[in-house]
Amino acid sequence: MTTTIADRRIEDAGLEAGIARLTPEKIQKTILALLEGEGGARLKTYVETCVRCGMCAKACHYYMSHKDPSYAPVAKVRQTMWEILKHKGLVSPEFIHQCAQIAYTECNLCRRCMHYCPLGIDTAYIMSFVRRICHKLGVTPQYIQDTAHSHSATMNQMWVKDDEWIDTLKWQEDEARDEMPELRIPLEVEGADFMYSVIAPEPKFRTQLIYQAAFIFNQAGLNWTMPATPGWDNSNMAMFSGDMEIMGRVEMAHFEAAQRLRVKRIVMGECGHAFRAIYDVGNRWLGWGMHPVPVVHSIEFFWDLLNSGKIRMAKKYPGPVTIHDPCNVIRGRGLMDKLREVVHAICDGVVEMTPNREHNYCCCAGGGVINCGPPFKNVRIVGNSVKADQLKATGVKTCIAPCHNCHGGLEDIIHKYGLGIELKFLGDIIYECMEKKGAS
Repeated sequence: MTTTIADRRIEDAGLEAGIARLTPEKIQKTILALLEGEGGARLKTYVETCVRCGMCAKACHYYMSHKDPSYAPVAKVRQTMWEILKHKGLVSPEFIHQCAQIAYTECNLCRRCMHYCPLGIDTAYIMSFVRRICHKLGVTPQYIQDTAHSHSATMNQMWVKDDEWIDTLKWQEDEARDEMPELRIPLEVEGADFMYSVIAPEPKFRTQLIYQAAFIFNQAGLNWTMPATPGWDNSNMAMFSGDMEIMGRVEMAHFEAAQRLRVKRIVMGECGHAFRAIYDVGNRWLGWGMHPVPVVHSIEFFWDLLNSGKIRMAKKYPGPVTIHDPCNVIRGRGLMDKLREVVHAICDGVVEMTPNREHNYCCCAGGGVINCGPPFKNVRIVGNSVKADQLKATGVKTCIAPCHNCHGGLEDIIHKYGLGIELKFLGDIIYECMEKKGAS
């Protein structure tokens, strides 16, 4: 018996309220306007090129976990965009609910399927366009919509007040000076070599990462700064909700903070989706072919610090450890080799997952799926049992994942399947095991 979306429908306040306001006529008008204004040749080419071969199925962790054909990437497109185009946008509100659930919570936009498609079709782009349609119709999961609105209202997704942001940095500076008396977290330094950029959960929940980064940068003798004004939060859930207008505002503020400070480049913290927003999406939406300020992810930055000798390891972190490849910096930026060079330089006993690099399975938190909230938590955890199997097969007790969302998704999987694996950021290990000159 063929599974349909109705068989796995999950109630969500945002989706239910959204479809209650729709009519088929309003849906069609909105869809046709989007197709004309934003669809373009790329969408048309992908839809018309797909030969329905199904080779993408085994690329998807949802399909591999459920072995249900309706989760295959090509099936997700068939259940959404193909139907929209077939009916020229004249579809029912209930159909839009189905599209939203598939696009927001049953696809992580991880782009693994693109590597398995013989024609190179980017299914994630198609599903992103479905999200864009749903957003324009006001049909988005409640929690991710709330996060996007938080960022729009306060310019950071965690409602960190301006004075709280500065107080947090000063607090971490004071904490770190107990260990390194000369340490500073420089604010508003014009002309610094780089602006360090973090996501809002760091000052809210993971302040130790700011401490560690400051220690590493000071130990290396770097000329850096952080902004004191809004624009410091580089996370961007609006990119994944389909609200490109808010997404553009957020990225504009981020670039403008760096330009105002006249820094030479932006160094991003260990977050994949934030890197994707500023490196690959935000700049294009804002009309820049390239970035007004060069952007570097922490993987590249740590690689450079280690290779230049600006930081040295006093010891290696004891293995065995394994490496999780975050989608947005591996498939999205190609940093798989540099990631491995960094991990091998700081750790003993590296055990690779199978598969790995650009073929590694997604953490199932990406694409904003983790921000879709509790109604869909079990969807992503059960929908990625294949990742649990992949982790378990390594036999390790430590997994290095240089991405915040990956930590969130993997923590849920590790807990659900009782794997007993500890997650680490690169900065965690570098700080713990590096030479610390002048530290008490």
